[in-house]
Formats: sequence, structure tokens, C-alpha cells
Amino acid sequence: MATYETMSFHLETERLVLRPWAVSDAAEFCALLSERGKGTPPVERIRTAIAELLTATQDTGIALLPIQRRDEGDFIGYCGLIIGRTTLEEPEIAYELFQHAHGRGYATEAAGAVLDAAVATGRKRLWSTVGTWNTPSLRVLEKLGFERDRVSTEDSGEVAWLTRPLP
Repeated sequence: MATYETMSFHLETERLVLRPWAVSDAAEFCALLSERGKGTPPVERIRTAIAELLTATQDTGIALLPIQRRDEGDFIGYCGLIIGRTTLEEPEIAYELFQHAHGRGYATEAAGAVLDAAVATGRKRLWSTVGTWNTPSLRVLEKLGFERDRVSTEDSGEVAWLTRPLP
């Protein structure tokens, strides 16, 4: 099995800072997840989830990172690499932003920084899985050079599998 460099856990772009999770992110993370329309998860469960994310980061060397706007300092979502439906060798890029932050290029900017961080680990390919209904998210991936590989049907509906080779 190939070995990879550890991903950088602090990424900065012109407008954004991606950094490790803190327990203090729990309330805002709950609010973000509640925008999915399935209720608000208990904050204690999210604190546990944050602890699990931090442990997974230590174990895998890849991370899902909170996104903060540089000037405002506010939490607007997350972006990073996860194992998800794939493998540690070819992880998935994942992101989710508050609705109020949609349409401003933040997802593309954050995912571009994560893409560069993935290249620096020595990986050869990334995946992403997105509901086929999620046109804005598919557009972000297209801008980053991802191409559709296949579509699968899951309990949640059709899922597009996209992939991108890394230099």
C-alpha cells in the first residue's frame, strides 16, 4: 500500500480560512446540518461527531475542515477529504455551506484549496459523490475538473460519481 503525506489541516485562500474543528464549532455545525430539512441534531451528538472527525484525521491524515470567511471570521460550512463511499487511497472531496453563503464562489474556492492539499499528499485521484439533483454542487466539481464516472441509485435517490486525476 502506498504511503501518503499528511494533508495540511490549515488552508488559506484569498477570502477563506480552513482550519481544524473545535468543540466551539458544535452549535454552528448543528445549524448547518439543520438546513438539510431533517431537524436539528442534538448539540451533544455534534460535539461527539467533532471528536470523531478529529480522531479520524489523526488516523487517516486527511480531514474535513470548517470554513471561515477571512474578513468576517464566521463559520460558513466545511470542505475537505473523507473516505465516504471510497478509499483512503482515493478519497472523496466533500463540502457543504450555509444557504446564505451559496452562489458566491466559496465552495469552489475552498474545494480548490483542498484539491491542492490533496495533490501535496501524493494521491493520484479524487472522487466526489453528489445527488444528481444538486446542480450547484455538480457545477463546482465541473469547474474543478471533475468528470462524471457513473450514476448509482441509493435510498436517497440517484447519486453521481465524479472523479478527477491528480497531477
